[in-house]
Amino acid sequence: MAEVLLRHRLAGLGVDARVSSAGLLDDGMAPTPDALAVMAALGHDTSGHRSRHMTAEALSADLLLGLARRHVREMVTLSPSAWPRAFTLKEFVRRAGAVGPRAAGQPFGEWVAAVHGGRSRADLLRSSSEDDVADPIGKPRAFYERNAAEISGLVDELVELGWASEAAQATGSGTAGAAS
Repeated sequence: MAEVLLRHRLAGLGVDARVSSAGLLDDGMAPTPDALAVMAALGHDTSGHRSRHMTAEALSADLLLGLARRHVREMVTLSPSAWPRAFTLKEFVRRAGAVGPRAAGQPFGEWVAAVHGGRSRADLLRSSSEDDVADPIGKPRAFYERNAAEISGLVDELVELGWASEAAQATGSGTAGAAS
């Protein structure tokens, strides 16, 4: 969900960014019927999507986003150098909101580094309802709907903070990865 929603939102602003996802599931798993239905209701056909297992090679993006701390822990375990670029989606939006939007012309990596400032690796050791998006697998469709709405709202905030000024100038770019 996060990959599709972020890609769609950035494309709508004319931002040239590569967005992909990988996670903890085995390669090749299709979305659940409820996930397909919820995304279709939002206007997105995700029937061709298949899971990709996270690898160190996949962690080269300018920004790495997980939906839960366990995803970020896995990123940092696979590639310790990913730490300054690896966040949960909720954590990044919260911290970026405190730092402020990326200024027009500000290098994306510089802004991400500012958002990273003051973080502690020890925070990765616990779960956090403040930073984790709950996993809908095995839950009723209504949970998927709430999950999609939450992710969509977070993606909107992320895009406003990170790309709105650049999109206004039609010069923004960058890469982002999502783990689910």
